[in-house]
Amino acid sequence: METMHDRTRRATVIAAACGGLFLLAMGRLAGGDPSGAARDAGADLEVQLCDGETRIQVAQADVPTTRAQGQQVADELMQAWRAKNPGSNWIAEEQAKHTILPPADNADVVGFAQGQTYGLITPQDVLVWQRETVALVTRGSQVFHSGDELGSTIAVSCDMCHPNAANTHPETYPKFQTQLGRAVLLRDMINWCIEHPVRGAKLAEDDPKMHALEAYIMAQRKGTPMNYGKR
Repeated sequence: METMHDRTRRATVIAAACGGLFLLAMGRLAGGDPSGAARDAGADLEVQLCDGETRIQVAQADVPTTRAQGQQVADELMQAWRAKNPGSNWIAEEQAKHTILPPADNADVVGFAQGQTYGLITPQDVLVWQRETVALVTRGSQVFHSGDELGSTIAVSCDMCHPNAANTHPETYPKFQTQLGRAVLLRDMINWCIEHPVRGAKLAEDDPKMHALEAYIMAQRKGTPMNYGKR
């Protein structure tokens, strides 16, 4: 016989939407608070696929609170998604990389003028540019891989469904995003995911974490041609 624990673990969701996978937890919230701060005491959490069709209830007492529990949720969801999409292999391909892609090599501009104010570009300049850029991207990776950094209330982090920023498609923004009902920037979709799949509070546009997340996501899609508006 299926136990409450079994039903709870089964009560999770994978979302295939806008070319990517998103965990979407849409609770029965007081005032529609996506972070869950105003959630009705004792109320179940309704988990819905971005396909708008699949809905399951998760008992409040069993909502994931640790990364390990959140990873179990994500793993089961990815397994369910793969069963419905047997021809997809992007997950394995991205997991095999699991490194931060290097920035462009600017060594070829050493000796060129930066203008009357800054003088000639030096090897030290190029090294500083590279180190600072990699530091920002690395910080983004830390946030992307941490439910705590993201402020998740269900121990879910971005990498659980988007390994190495796979299927985030930063090169397609700005574009109309169905979930938000308007044309948006990458940062708007990041905040939507933080509020819904991750179930945290959205970040301000000038928040260092937002800058870092954007940098990491864009860095991981290095070499992909820009094509704004693509669905």
